[in-house]
Amino acid sequence: MGLLRTILIILLVWYGLKIISRIFAPVLVKFVAKKAEERFGQQFGGFQNKSQYHNAEQKHKEGETVIDKMPNRQKTSNDKVGEYIDYEEID
Repeated sequence: MGLLRTILIILLVWYGLKIISRIFAPVLVKFVAKKAEERFGQQFGGFQNKSQYHNAEQKHKEGETVIDKMPNRQKTSNDKVGEYIDYEEID
């Protein structure tokens, strides 16, 4: 009688965990994905909230080109590179 009762308890716990996992698994996956996204954003910097990005889009008219940051143009020309030699391929 004790063995049958133990097996029944194990089966009830097993099926109870399956039902609970079906309920809480999506919540757990969302939480893990959100944490991974936050870590990724911190790692590569400049993580923007989607609402902030959406608000920035609303300030400009459709089709308008907006440049948020101009690139640094501190390239200097080096005249000591050499000269270009044109060549032809011989078959």
